[in-house]
Amino acid sequence: MELAVNVLDAQSMITAFGLAGILAVIFAETGLLIGFFLPGDSLLFLAGVGASGAAAEVFDRPGFHLSLPALLVGAPLCAIAGAQVGHLLGARLGSKLFARPDSRLFKAEYVAKAETYFTKYGAGKAVVLARFVPIVRTFLNPVAGVLGMRAGAFLLWNVVGGVVWTIGIILLGYRLGDSLKGSIDTYLLPAIALIIALSLLPVLVEVVRSRRAATR
Repeated sequence: MELAVNVLDAQSMITAFGLAGILAVIFAETGLLIGFFLPGDSLLFLAGVGASGAAAEVFDRPGFHLSLPALLVGAPLCAIAGAQVGHLLGARLGSKLFARPDSRLFKAEYVAKAETYFTKYGAGKAVVLARFVPIVRTFLNPVAGVLGMRAGAFLLWNVVGGVVWTIGIILLGYRLGDSLKGSIDTYLLPAIALIIALSLLPVLVEVVRSRRAATR
């Protein structure tokens, strides 16, 4: 039996659950460790399109429209709250989270990579940059807690990263939707593919660097 909603498809999620579903996914992807597979970047982009004049055209539902003010307020709040939950879990349960190297969610190597990431960019920059990297933005928050990043400092950079990430991508989708109304179907898939490619670029760069280091 085919599922009515595809949780890996941003458009399917938005069509089925609307604004509430968008906010729930943003919270889960940044705060719940099981949410790392959810489509955060493409979801925010399509949410912005859904608030534009091209909403009904893209989602093929007459009268469909998302509230831009609600998105611009709700998405950052959920992204910030989710990351705070992740940091709190890491700070409170850190030793338990990493007690089993063969855990399905965590491995000891995540801690080592996070330490390298923090050392290379600094704690604040690492928290902000992680927002734009799928999977990393889920796991870095509890890792920051495990590594002892102060709650006040984490909150500050969490707010900066959460606001820039959510509002930036939402407005990008909104502007594209309004400017290409009537012909957006031609550009929508390439735009989403580009966003996904850019978000995965840091991961690919890190993989290449790791392989080169291992070769040396």
